[in-house]
Amino acid sequence: MKLKPIYVFLILSASFLWYSFSIYIKPLSTKENTTFNKKMASDGQLVWQYYNCQSCHQLYNLGGYLGPDLTNVISNPDKGEKVIRAMVKSGTKQMPAFTLSDNEMDLLVEYLKSTDASGSADLRKLKINNFGMIEEGERK
Repeated sequence: MKLKPIYVFLILSASFLWYSFSIYIKPLSTKENTTFNKKMASDGQLVWQYYNCQSCHQLYNLGGYLGPDLTNVISNPDKGEKVIRAMVKSGTKQMPAFTLSDNEMDLLVEYLKSTDASGSADLRKLKINNFGMIEEGERK
């Protein structure tokens, strides 16, 4: 029995719509008490891009591999805003020192606050269902 092309088209279209809607019905995860300025965070993203931070650092496990993932660096008790400011100004063995203005530094920190507030980034711990979609919960 051979399927008519119209039935194949309808099945694929319905599958696409179901998959698309299922992604946006429930967000992956969000943290409570998000306190950041959206306008400053948006401008901070431009600072992140201007200084090409993504070439070495990752956000949500996407980006370079030379530096650490900075998605949740603000809420990390061992790091946080003060450490970020110090690292950017003084540099490390692998990272050069940057001469950002105070305004640029504030915008960059606000951007990192916004990424931190959006949730967790460790893909190794997330549960992936049979359809390849990410669900809340941890892998077993």
